[in-house]
Amino acid sequence: MIRLLDVLFSLVGLICGSPVLVLLTLAGYLDTGSPIFRQERVGQYQKPFTLFKFRTMDFNTKSVATHLASNASITRYGLFIRKTKLDELPQLWNVLKGEMSLVGPRPGLPNQEELTSERVKRGLYKVRPGITGLSQVNEVDMSTPKLLAETDQEMLNTLNLKNYFLYILMTMAGKGRGGRVRL
Repeated sequence: MIRLLDVLFSLVGLICGSPVLVLLTLAGYLDTGSPIFRQERVGQYQKPFTLFKFRTMDFNTKSVATHLASNASITRYGLFIRKTKLDELPQLWNVLKGEMSLVGPRPGLPNQEELTSERVKRGLYKVRPGITGLSQVNEVDMSTPKLLAETDQEMLNTLNLKNYFLYILMTMAGKGRGGRVRL
C-alpha cells in the first residue's frame, strides 16, 4: 500500500509541481550554474543509487555529509530553498523510480561507516530510504549515527498509514530543520 501511495504522490507531485520545478531549476542555474545536485547514497539492501536534489551550496563545495559542510558554502538562494524544503523536490524522481520512499530512513553516504554499521545491526536496509521520517521531524541528523539508527528503527517499528501521512504533513508544515550545517 505504501509503495502505491509513493508512486501516486510522487507522480502527482512531479506533474503538478512541474512549473515550480522549472522555476527552481532556472533560479538554481542563475545561482550556481548547475542547479541539480547528484550524490551517491546507500539504498535498500545497501545498493548504491544516485540521489537528486536542488543544489544549495557553491558548485565546488566538497561532497560531504551536510553536518560536516561549512555554512559559508550555502548560497543565499540555497538557504531559502533549504528552509522551505524545496531542495528535496527532485527526490520525487527517486521515489518514482523505486529507489526511495516518501517516508523512511534518510539515505546515508557510502563513507558514513558508523551509520551504516548501526543500520545493518538493526536491519534498516531492508526498506527503501525516505525523503522524511521520524528522525527528520525530530531534528535527529547524521551527526549522531547511533541515535539516528535507533530513531529510524522506532519509526519503522511503528510505521502505519497514519504515521506515513503524519510525517509527510509535519515535514510540509516545517517541523524539523532539515539538513544542518556547521556554523
